[in-house]
Amino acid sequence: MTKAELRKIDQTNGYDCFKLQLKEEQKKFVSDPIRSLAQAYIYKDQCTPFGIYHEDIMVGYILVIYDPDENTYNLWHLMIDAKEQGHGYGRQAVIQALEYIRTKPFGNSDIVLLTCSRENIAACHMYEKLGFTITGRNDDEEDEYMIRLEETR
Repeated sequence: MTKAELRKIDQTNGYDCFKLQLKEEQKKFVSDPIRSLAQAYIYKDQCTPFGIYHEDIMVGYILVIYDPDENTYNLWHLMIDAKEQGHGYGRQAVIQALEYIRTKPFGNSDIVLLTCSRENIAACHMYEKLGFTITGRNDDEEDEYMIRLEETR
């Protein structure tokens, strides 16, 4: 497995994020990088955008956002560039994002949520292998998944 690491997205690397591309059939699953970073900026007091790097090349991104109303963290907009998929970067990014959440950067919660389209079979499978379970709630066409951080140790 090729090693990946998270680095915060800021003014020094934001444009690298804009160059990332999805496979055509995946575009319905993940927001465009420009939209994702705009949302991260709007929610900057409760959101951290990370670039997913292999060596010094951004191969994807993931956002961690805190919902103060529900006292939960959310993994938001995980995306791996079409040319870089299949190397385990997404899995590594989720594990590292969970480690970041353990530091309680925005609030004291051990609950992490995400949503995933049932049609995105590879992503759903990855989340389930990492210990996420379906909550029974839905957001548009996506199932909500949850993990408690104490279950990941």
